[in-house]
Amino acid sequence: MKVSYDPRTDTLTVVFKDDVPIVESDEDKPGVILDYDDQGDLVSLEVLDASRRVTDTDRIEFERVA
Repeated sequence: MKVSYDPRTDTLTVVFKDDVPIVESDEDKPGVILDYDDQGDLVSLEVLDASRRVTDTDRIEFERVA
């Protein structure tokens, strides 16, 4: 999984599967784009205008729950 933030475009991207072709994209809610592979599985998501929607674009926290 990869998370990136582009301050130039103010876009936050979360990639769940690397190197998988995206065959469909849906704007589920305004400013939230979901990308799917040919099996209908979620590949990535993008949050537009991220600085308005995310608490802190410069900080990420990961927690694995057992």
